[in-house]
Amino acid sequence: MNSSLQRTKKSGFTLMELLIAITIIGALATLIVPASQRVVGKSRASHCLNNLRQLGAALNLYLTDHNNTMPTLVTARASKSSDELAIDNTLNAYTESTEVFHCTADDKHLFETTGTSYQWDNLLNGQNVASMDIMGFIKDGAQIPVIYDKEGFHKNQQVKSNILYADGHAANQLEFVTSEGKQAK
Repeated sequence: MNSSLQRTKKSGFTLMELLIAITIIGALATLIVPASQRVVGKSRASHCLNNLRQLGAALNLYLTDHNNTMPTLVTARASKSSDELAIDNTLNAYTESTEVFHCTADDKHLFETTGTSYQWDNLLNGQNVASMDIMGFIKDGAQIPVIYDKEGFHKNQQVKSNILYADGHAANQLEFVTSEGKQAK
């Protein structure tokens, strides 16, 4: 009986061993959770950047059909039921799916309410692609933003906004100023 009692004591954990194991698991969790959130955030930012590249391709198809003239669009709509021309109801015919207008990091649900997570630079309205400029100052297509995130969805991921530029490249920026003179947050 004495030997079976010793086996029972050795086969279990003491309270101290359990507390140490729980402390180690808690410490590992505090390291792993923020790292996994950063990975998920960067993945979402990459997905949104890819959406802008697809919108750039859709815009190129639109330009081909409209004599290389940029569309005349509102910057953004308050509601997708509004009749105003915006990027989602103008470029949708040139995309495979409306999901291209949805940034997965859109935590404010702008896609659901307005039809898109992105907004248009209305300073480009009606301009010919060959001679685009912003107020006569910026003429380099690599510096002219065309479509960008409506809000700073990615601010905790070292990315303030994703931007599609007039020369067709899309990039993420730490911060930029919109055509209305507001700094993106």
